[in-house]
Formats: sequence, structure tokens, C-alpha cells
Amino acid sequence: MKTTADLELAAMTKRDFPIFDAHPGLVYLDSAATTQRPRQVIEAAERFYREFNANPHRGAYTLSEKATDLYEKARASVAQFVGAASADNVVFLRSATEAINLVALGWGERHIAPGDEILVSELEHHSNLIPWQQLALRKGAKLLFLPMTENGELGIEALHTRLSKRTRLVALAHISNVMGTMTPLNEMIQAAHAAGAAVMIDGSQSVPHIPVDLSGMDADFFAFSGHKMMALMGIGVLAAKAERLEEMEPIFFGGEMISDVDYFQSTWNDSPWKFEAGTQNIGGALSLAAAISYIEEIGIETISEHDRELTRYALDGLSGIKGVRIHGPAENRAPVISFQLGALHAHDLATYLDSKEIAIRSGHHCAKLVMKRLNVPATARVSFYLYNSRAEIERLITALESARNYFGQWL
Repeated sequence: MKTTADLELAAMTKRDFPIFDAHPGLVYLDSAATTQRPRQVIEAAERFYREFNANPHRGAYTLSEKATDLYEKARASVAQFVGAASADNVVFLRSATEAINLVALGWGERHIAPGDEILVSELEHHSNLIPWQQLALRKGAKLLFLPMTENGELGIEALHTRLSKRTRLVALAHISNVMGTMTPLNEMIQAAHAAGAAVMIDGSQSVPHIPVDLSGMDADFFAFSGHKMMALMGIGVLAAKAERLEEMEPIFFGGEMISDVDYFQSTWNDSPWKFEAGTQNIGGALSLAAAISYIEEIGIETISEHDRELTRYALDGLSGIKGVRIHGPAENRAPVISFQLGALHAHDLATYLDSKEIAIRSGHHCAKLVMKRLNVPATARVSFYLYNSRAEIERLITALESARNYFGQWL
């Protein structure tokens, strides 16, 4: 039986997404990779280019001033949505990946020394692993790993055993993009700070789905991507404490990020503008503000409950299919489910489901350490958002049963 929340949210929102008009039979179950965009978001970017196109912060004419106002209002909207102390704590970048690299290069190069320790979890997306791996190699620092348990969770006890007086940074995903694990951040951030370490959080999978309040979380650095929360691709955010931004050097140089330029040296603009060299993705920033407005109109708590309900329903359905192995915790998980169907390779399963107009992810999901711990080359992954419904989960379950029969001799 469908709940009221499922009926109302899926029906109310799906008509806002043009892609479902273009592909009426599509069951899109890959929102952890990128979400679809509602008309309201697409039109916000289009309107800027139709009516207000100018370079912000550059001109003393009306269009440029309007572009500046829109851009900075978008920054303020982001700050309010995630509970940042101020709009000045929000840096616009291309992606969460670029945001994490900015911290690694702009902060890490100055504050990580030979013999220091950087602690990351085994659950990390490559974007929150490789920048620290490379920083450790350059600086002669030691990279340590917080292990995941058999069901894909991270333990506070294990964190305590790995923290030391040499720990300078702890990098954690708020939610795993493979296992759906929800990291107990408050406890872990407190423990890291007690040890004298800064904390970098990858919030790419959390900001679209659950309430995030940076003022209460107390992370030093927090990164997320717009395209995972219905904004256009090419816009991301680094939200950081003011003192951390002041400790950082810019890594991109050019127009607008300067205070003064002389022949042989230059001085930098204030944060966050010192990190935003050159013409930025203004349309992307406005699309992010529009996506936030869309989420706020629905209510992030409503979205969270919808996600939880669909995840429970999908877990129940998947558990009833012979040969399905589900990875990750049974409870307290995000709307991301990785699984396998017998010995069938995830790519073959994804191709079969595509023939049924069901789009899922297959592969290592940019998290090869997780695959190594699971001792598998790849997993199939389904992920949900506000436009998905129980009826679509039922189509997935039916198609998986069909795949089991189709590939039976190879399972």
C-alpha cells in the first residue's frame, strides 16, 4: 500500500522534470551519480542568460550590477541552506571534487609537514581520497585509514585508536555513495578536534537528502556538488570556517581574485573571492539557488522521509529475490543500495535493466577501496530521490526477477 507521502511527493514533483516527458517510460535510479533537473532550475539559468547576462563584479553598469546581485544572493542562499556562519564562508567552484582539491592544495600544502598524519576512511569516494593521497606523497606525510565494518559502517572506537598527536586532518564522507552509510559525524568531529586535527567532510550525498547544519556540525571544511541536488552540472561548494579560509592560499590566479597587482608580486582579495579567479559559472550558481528554493518549498524533512520509505521498501523487495546480496547497513542508511545478483557482473545486469527502461549504476562507483574490501570487481547500485515512487521500485523488482530467469545458467 502506498503511503500518502509517496503518492503526493512522487506525483507532485515528477511533472516538473522535462526528462520524464522526453522519456515517459524511464525509471531513473541513479540519483547518487546525478539528479534530474526540474523546469524551475533550468529556467533560472536560462533567464539569466536571456535577461541579465553580464560579468559580475566587473562593470559599473546596470546589467553587471544585476549579475553581481544575483550571484551574491545565490551565495547567501547556499549559506543559509547549509547553516554556514556567513555567505563569506561559501566558495563557488566547479564541483565537490574541486572543492576538496582546493583544501588539499590551498590549506594542506601549508599545514601538512613530513611525518604528519592524514586519516581518511575506507568508504571514501576517490575525490576525498586521492587529493590526500597525493598530498601525503608530496609532503612525506603518513596516510592512515579508518576501516569500515563488515556491514559498511564506521566506528568511533576505531577512530580513537587511529588518532594521534600527529593527526593533522581527518577526511570523511557524510554519507557513503556505495554503502549508504550515514557517518556519526558529530562524535567523530569532536574526537578529531580533541586530537588537534582539522576535519574535511564530503557532503555530496547528504545535502540533497537530509538537513545539514554546519553551525552545529562544526566541520572545518564541507564540500558538496550542485548536480546531485538538481542544480546544473559544473557548480560546487566549499563551505569552511572563516579562520580556515584565512589560513588558505588561492590555487587559481587571475582576474577578480586580487586586491592589488605590482610588477613582481600581488596581494589577494578577501575570502571567498580570492578563491574564485576568472569568470565563474554564474548560471550554475543561480541554478543551485533555484534548486535550494525547490527543495525548501517541498521541505527537506519531507524529502528525507520519502527517501527513507523508498529505501525500506526497496530493501524488503531486494531481500526477497533469490541470489541477491545487499551491501551496507540494514538500518539508518541513505537512499543508496549496492547489491549483486549471484555471480552476474554488474555491467551485464545494468545493460539488461536498461532494456527495460530502468537506469541503474554499475561499476566501482569511484570507490575502489570499498570494492577491494568487498572483494568484488563491481556492484549494481540503485539510488532514489523525490521523483521516485514505490511503483518504480516494483518495476525494478519485477525486472530483477526476470533477469534472474534470463541469466539463470550463469548465476
